[in-house]
Amino acid sequence: MNKPVVVRFAPSPTGGLHVGGARTALYNYLFVKKHGGRMILRIEDTDRTRYVEGAEEYIVEALDWLGITFTEGVHVGGDYGPYRQSDRKALYHEYAKKLVERGKAYYAFDTPEELEAMRERLKASGSKLIQYNYITRTMMTNSLTLSEEEVERRLAAGEPYVIRMKIPKKEEIRFHDLVRGWVVFQSNQLDDKILMKSDGMPTYHMANIVDDHLMEITHVIRGEEWLSSTPLHVLLYRAFGWEDTMPQFVHLPLLLKPDGKGKLSKRAADKLGIPVFPLEWTDPRTEVTAIGYREEGFLPEALVNFLALLGWNPGNDEELMSMERMIEAFSLERIIKSGARFDINKAKWFNQVYLRKMSDEEILSLVKVIAEKKGQVLPADSMMLKVISLMKERVQFAHEVLEQAGYMFEAPTEYNAKMTRKRWTHKAVGLMKELKERFRASDSWAAETLHGIFQAFIKEKEVGTGAVLAPLRLALTGLPKGPGVFDIAEILGKDEALGRIETAIEVLVPQK
Repeated sequence: MNKPVVVRFAPSPTGGLHVGGARTALYNYLFVKKHGGRMILRIEDTDRTRYVEGAEEYIVEALDWLGITFTEGVHVGGDYGPYRQSDRKALYHEYAKKLVERGKAYYAFDTPEELEAMRERLKASGSKLIQYNYITRTMMTNSLTLSEEEVERRLAAGEPYVIRMKIPKKEEIRFHDLVRGWVVFQSNQLDDKILMKSDGMPTYHMANIVDDHLMEITHVIRGEEWLSSTPLHVLLYRAFGWEDTMPQFVHLPLLLKPDGKGKLSKRAADKLGIPVFPLEWTDPRTEVTAIGYREEGFLPEALVNFLALLGWNPGNDEELMSMERMIEAFSLERIIKSGARFDINKAKWFNQVYLRKMSDEEILSLVKVIAEKKGQVLPADSMMLKVISLMKERVQFAHEVLEQAGYMFEAPTEYNAKMTRKRWTHKAVGLMKELKERFRASDSWAAETLHGIFQAFIKEKEVGTGAVLAPLRLALTGLPKGPGVFDIAEILGKDEALGRIETAIEVLVPQK
């Protein structure tokens, strides 16, 4: 590449960061790290009606948790700031006036009533395009239809106005997308978008182009939903005379619902029970809390690995990749055009794999944090490490160690009803009484020793494994399945395990 790569991630602080936005940030990060460039975090807060308190801080925290860092931006500073668009308001107005002076934009003084009347006229005429465009602007109250003197008078009087882009008529707008190839739009299908609003704030389109130019952005990597806005952006670059420095565009595929039918919106995800935010997010307007991937127990490395493969692949069957490996393998050419299905079960699989790669001590650190939040007192680390070693291959999340192995910390007070009816018979109780005494007589309480005693016992009694093993598991855990029974017994210790067998014999009524 001829010049240093510069990318930006530019979210609006209107709520929590959607995982689709997180993926966009990740692709920008992988690309810029691959090419040793700069990555900017810019906050696009020009729409003050949708601004949500705390959203900016949330976005920064979520990206930090995912391991996506920036060379400059709202929280790290830099030479191209300020990086919050509300702090750049005067700058946009200056550039908008330049467009008006060049005849590329114009002042529009239309009242809400006049705009509504225009729409009604178009509807009544059967027009397919209900918009303010190259035809309707000739009949509206703007600097194209008013005299220069009248425009100056209105501006001096402080009348409310907007500045609109003067879209050329009957012009083909072509631009190259690095994922989709050449894309063509007809200017007749576009409306004269507002660039500066009546409150003096720029729209996204105006601020976006000015900032990208001034911050020397070389690649705009963003979601597919912005593809239809790109022709306007191309026209703005032309209007400013910035065509030679126009960035290259990359529009990423949509994240689809698991069935592939439609976009994974927050509403759709809520119905499916799928988190859409990296971290837990409480909307201050509604006080509704949405669960985050962190709170669900996902490891950031696992979530990043999963997100990276939603729309990109390294060109082979490789799935498990560290951030360093993804940076090495990443290329824009490997991004797909079609939407990517969001398979939450695949995300869980990634988490399970990453959890298994952790040491028992690392998992214990996670479990301790979870237990502390729940107010749960854990046994000694030595025992917890044994429990984790036993459960590590059976869980997808660290919190499941506590949830699925609760019997390791407290004796069961309830017993699986189905297993009790099926296996806790008079014969089973008799066998359990005898086996308990065989165990008690053993000098060793190692799992291997207990298994040997058990094998000799069922051979002597000429009974099947299930006739004794199932009742033994029920007595120790209260459950019909789980890790190895003898491993459980060893970790519980001799007194605790024998005590649980005795309790089961006393409280459980034989079924037949």
